[in-house]
Amino acid sequence: MKKALVGLVAAGVLLTATGTAVAAWGAPMKDMKSGGVLFLNGRYKFNPADTNHGAFEWQGDLKDDDHHDGHNVYMQARVEGHGWVRYNGKQNRTVSMHHSNWDGAQRYTDTAYLRACRDRGSLRPDNCSVTQNFGQDD
Repeated sequence: MKKALVGLVAAGVLLTATGTAVAAWGAPMKDMKSGGVLFLNGRYKFNPADTNHGAFEWQGDLKDDDHHDGHNVYMQARVEGHGWVRYNGKQNRTVSMHHSNWDGAQRYTDTAYLRACRDRGSLRPDNCSVTQNFGQDD
């Protein structure tokens, strides 16, 4: 009986710690939306210089919001001084994303940009959400 009780208490402590760690990860970001694409549940953080290259780390769910248009969706991220990096989603699905972006010439990143886009092919321009700007002091 004591072993069962100790096991239940240990499981409860583990689940509580896991829930707290997930809840404490990063700061929330506004949802991003444009025709046919949606980025939900976004969170971000700026890592210190000795953690993950001092990267801008972000995560969220990229959703193809129009299954009938035949187009794919993607995210674009950029840190100060560098070009856009593309992270493709999946057509007709929601994809969970978790990425880090940094400038290899610096010990930390303090400015970053993120937007959600729909790939409309080579003849028509892609449409993207409003670009969100992130600063370490925000």
